[in-house]
Amino acid sequence: MAKHSYYHFLGCIIPHRYPSIERATNLVFEDLGLELLDMVGASCCPAPGVFGSFDRVTWASIAARNLTLAEAGGHDIVTGCNGCFASLWDSNHELKHDVELRTKVNEILGEVGREFKGTIEVYHYVDVLYNVVGTQKIREHVTRPLNGVRMALHPGCHWMRPRAVKKKDNSERPRIFRELCEATGAEYVPYRDELICCGAGGAVRTADVKVALDFTVQKFDSILKAGGADLIVTPCPFCELQLDMGQVEIQKLFNKSYNFDVLHVSELLALAFGHEPEEFGLGTHLQYQQRKSAPGFLAKVSDSST
Repeated sequence: MAKHSYYHFLGCIIPHRYPSIERATNLVFEDLGLELLDMVGASCCPAPGVFGSFDRVTWASIAARNLTLAEAGGHDIVTGCNGCFASLWDSNHELKHDVELRTKVNEILGEVGREFKGTIEVYHYVDVLYNVVGTQKIREHVTRPLNGVRMALHPGCHWMRPRAVKKKDNSERPRIFRELCEATGAEYVPYRDELICCGAGGAVRTADVKVALDFTVQKFDSILKAGGADLIVTPCPFCELQLDMGQVEIQKLFNKSYNFDVLHVSELLALAFGHEPEEFGLGTHLQYQQRKSAPGFLAKVSDSST
């Protein structure tokens, strides 16, 4: 496979809250022969549920400035955040098809010497790992199969929605994210509320954390009703924050205890590819810090690899 190179758009949550995702992604992409380039000068995406809901031109202008950085370098963008993907993909799509919006945005960009030209594409990690690499090659790189590990999935909202426009997957019956995660050997645990929001999106977490956590509790209880899981896997760091830190907040606000390990898909693949948790900082997750011990599912991983 020819070497693919992408500008790596990190967004805000990965470098500030979960740098382990960046390190795990670097390890996994390097193992697979993919090149990630630093995106010097990138700003916030900006958040689709906040900026995009109130001022479309401002939202598109900030996103377009990021897109022009990639256009200048001649490489597509890849990101591991559903929210960043939504802003960058949606704005790229709208600016390519809406002449009036593109004209207004380019007038603004002209003040800083930039112009949106529409010459690059935006991808999520899931797109690249599934469509460019493929699950067969992913399985060939698995040296620590996660056999015996029960895995609930949280795909999140923005990567595959709106379905009619993005055409990524069936948003009501998604299979791509599941097949990618199943390539590690972990057992998929279906549960009724897999497709509901984690609770954080649309600025709900900022406006009313209790309302946001009601969604999270519903999701956790749904997993338990399905027989429970060792871990929850998501392709979004903001969802990861809600599901990881949310367990501490739920204990404080609702006096309910959960004990789910939460991983980004890059972290799941890094473990399956044989990298040690310390190699990419898995211990920075709040659940691990609260317990002050290694996650229980790692014992199953060790057992399954012997």
